[in-house]
Amino acid sequence: MGMNEAAQQYTIGSRVRVTQTLSHGEDLSAFVVEGEILRMGQQKTGSWYAHARDKKLWLDRLELRKDDGEIVVMNLDQRSTVEVID
Repeated sequence: MGMNEAAQQYTIGSRVRVTQTLSHGEDLSAFVVEGEILRMGQQKTGSWYAHARDKKLWLDRLELRKDDGEIVVMNLDQRSTVEVID
């Protein structure tokens, strides 16, 4: 789910579970992080990308605080799912 769609479902302070599916050749594995949203939105990278805003590659990102206090920045892609949890 892209950031524009996701932003309609949660806000700063929401508690979410983010699942990302990683591929290793033909194998798939899931990586799950739960936490409170501290920041969300599109952020540009240092990578150059033709025909993009500021000629940079932009990624959908979530910054989360896990229950143990660790801060995690997650890049969302087409294989990412975000669920609001209680």
